[in-house]
Amino acid sequence: MISATKLKSVDFYRKIPRDLTEASLSGAGLSIVAALSMMFLFGMELSNYLTVSTSTSVIVDKSSDHDYLRIDFNISFPALSCEFASVDVSDVLGTNRLNITKTVRKFSIDSNLRPTGAEFHSGAVANAVKHDDEVDGESVEGSFSFTTHNFDKYVHQFPITVVNFYAPWCSWCQRLKPSWEKTAKIMKERYDPEMDGPIILGKVDCTLEGDLCRRNHIQGYPSIRIFRKGSDLRTEHGHHEHESYYGDRDTESLVQFMENLVASLPTASQKPALEDKSNAADDAKRPAPSAGGCRIEGYVRVKKVPGNLIISARSDAHSFDASQMNMSHVINNLSFGKKVTPRAMSDVKLLIPYIGSSHDRLSGRSFSNTRDFGANVTIEHYIQIVKTEVVNRKGYKLIEEYEYTAHSSVAHSVDIPVAKFHIELSPMQVLITENQRSFSHFITNVCAIIGGIFTVAGILDSILHNTIRMMKKVELGKNF
Repeated sequence: MISATKLKSVDFYRKIPRDLTEASLSGAGLSIVAALSMMFLFGMELSNYLTVSTSTSVIVDKSSDHDYLRIDFNISFPALSCEFASVDVSDVLGTNRLNITKTVRKFSIDSNLRPTGAEFHSGAVANAVKHDDEVDGESVEGSFSFTTHNFDKYVHQFPITVVNFYAPWCSWCQRLKPSWEKTAKIMKERYDPEMDGPIILGKVDCTLEGDLCRRNHIQGYPSIRIFRKGSDLRTEHGHHEHESYYGDRDTESLVQFMENLVASLPTASQKPALEDKSNAADDAKRPAPSAGGCRIEGYVRVKKVPGNLIISARSDAHSFDASQMNMSHVINNLSFGKKVTPRAMSDVKLLIPYIGSSHDRLSGRSFSNTRDFGANVTIEHYIQIVKTEVVNRKGYKLIEEYEYTAHSSVAHSVDIPVAKFHIELSPMQVLITENQRSFSHFITNVCAIIGGIFTVAGILDSILHNTIRMMKKVELGKNF
């Protein structure tokens, strides 16, 4: 067996009797400073150990072919009517979706972006509008021509006034004109306006009466509006609300619709009904927008390839005057990807303060035709998107968000002006991973701190002690 004496021979920490040691004030001061330094550095090391750090890397996007990108938007157009506002999506693979309505909502607003009513419903999308196949050779003028001076007078004089707002250059207006005039003549023969007839059909040339058409928020031609005497509904902001006709434009359909309007009038009173109870009429007419602007909000899902989100005026049975279209807009929100809850985002921001700063970069910005481009002005936004994932140390995905950069421009358009968002996704993604130091690394650093400070303090004490002793010898006049 190994004796105690032999075992003591390997002792690294042999003790010196206390009587053989000498204490000094300088040593006491250095000991206090060393102890405080050890506690301070130990606290710093402990805090560093408990703090979760991150590492950032750029890798190829791991999205599969079946993944779609969600685009959330809320955009206000002060000069685009909800009646014709359309949201379209296209991409480089040939996808072309027009007038998306399932996930898009529209609200009428005025020029100051204030809401003027409830949600605007455009109704079912018609396949094709029917017109008269043959036109009589004899020109028939049955409708009354309204101007700015006599419009209000006639609208309030008759229980029902149906007005065709048109432009002579419009091909759809030219196709409507024969059947409209013929219908007006038939209704005049059945219900003579001069004999207190309940209905009158009129027309307004918007190239001559531009102010009158703008007052009624006419943006597409032809627009057939229905005015009821005494029933000009007003919103809290004082805007008029009327009805529009969207049915077939042949003589038979128009006459039937006018008869349904007359039948809706109460027989015992000259005061018109507020609603037409006929199902056929309900299918053909819908509320007209109460103001000339529109706030469009909702979302669309697109493939993760370069593409376009386009908002414009669109109709399969109307024409538009491109020189009068104004696509100025205010972006209230434009973001990509799944919505991240505020709580999840705030938790991640504690770890990564800079994340989310470009998630909704265009929010609150307005874009208008401030430069003197004249007519046919399109506003384009070029958006480049980068995907960012945050993964914890166990491999669980905390959040997935898309940040983007945007550059906007105003340019001339050959066709109808639009608001176009060019979207391009980066093939790379940013991966942020949580990192936490191992306990063994923490212990190693603590030992290095304590041992290092103790050793350095001992060296400094030895130097200081020897220096003081030599100074005392010099004072006593001793040689050394």
